[in-house]
Amino acid sequence: MTMPAVGAPAPDFTLASTSGSDVTLSSLRGKHVLLAFFPLAFTGVCTAELCAFTEDYARFQGTGTVVLPISVDSVPTLKAFKAREKIGVDLLSDFKREVSRVYGTLLEDKFHSNRAYVLIDRNGVVRWTFAEATTGQMRDNSELLAEIGKLG
Repeated sequence: MTMPAVGAPAPDFTLASTSGSDVTLSSLRGKHVLLAFFPLAFTGVCTAELCAFTEDYARFQGTGTVVLPISVDSVPTLKAFKAREKIGVDLLSDFKREVSRVYGTLLEDKFHSNRAYVLIDRNGVVRWTFAEATTGQMRDNSELLAEIGKLG
């Protein structure tokens, strides 16, 4: 599968969150949404990425953007990861790997997601996508915020 095309409606989903409530993408209309697929909790690059989201949380909020990090880890694993690393953003569990498959980010041979980003505008339309060449790479928040800035 491939990532959703820019200009296409973002596929809707509902996933369990570390907040204790499910999150449905379509319920966030009116805000920009950054889906940040990450491979696995408790790994080096993922920890750095999610701690960076925490550090820049106010900058993302200031742009009217909701950041939704998604991995195939279970909710209990994600809660432990969030607590240990003091991550300030809620994490979503795609334990059944359905959303990762629909968004074209699942590495079937490894059974976890690639590190990938999908920026969705206030109307639920995909405006930018990026998949890392390897799971050991990540975009800097300044690049992500620059893409958000293009949405106006």
